[in-house]
Amino acid sequence: MRVLVLCDDNWHPAQIVQEGLEPLRQHGFEFDYVLDTGSDFQLGLENRLREYPLLVLAKSNRVSAEAEEPWITPQAAKELQSYVSEGGGLLVLHSGTVGYKDSAVMRDLVGGVFTHHPEQCPVAVEPVPSHPITRNIPAFDIKDEHYFMDMTGHRDLDVFLTTSSEYGQQPGGWTREQGAGRVCVLTPGHHAEVWKHPAVQQLLRQSLEWCKHGDQGRDA
Repeated sequence: MRVLVLCDDNWHPAQIVQEGLEPLRQHGFEFDYVLDTGSDFQLGLENRLREYPLLVLAKSNRVSAEAEEPWITPQAAKELQSYVSEGGGLLVLHSGTVGYKDSAVMRDLVGGVFTHHPEQCPVAVEPVPSHPITRNIPAFDIKDEHYFMDMTGHRDLDVFLTTSSEYGQQPGGWTREQGAGRVCVLTPGHHAEVWKHPAVQQLLRQSLEWCKHGDQGRDA
């Protein structure tokens, strides 16, 4: 299964994302990484997306680690929305929720956006039972940035993971459907150690598998 991965920003290096995803190749996923989402990438975005049944968004709303300007234009947001509506799967990871609050289309598509996090701290991760993404995953603890989210009020959000720290409790993972496609969000993941945690690896794999079931005939 081919997966296009958008990653790399000043706080979240592409290397961490790559180290976290590469072990999943053994489960049949093939990852292509894009680190610069500037004008050259956006020029052919619609056609590029059609080549992949799955898209991972793991970067904040900036072109690259070096270029600070936002990459998500109104046109790019609409193309992402159309991609999912037509049957694509979208997995949004950690920093992929950051910086998109001013895009109504992205807020609607993803279902929630990052607002802030306290200093890194112990975070308890609690899977909600009986969801396909949390199958055979026990509760676990990590040290991470505890992301606090502004949810858009979607009635169709299905929260399958909660995160708790001394600062409170937040939704840590949820799904929603968009037309013929599927969206999944996981908020943990600032450190490579978090990505490599066995439970997180299983969450990533089962999230990708859940998202691909929205595929409506795209080439694998």
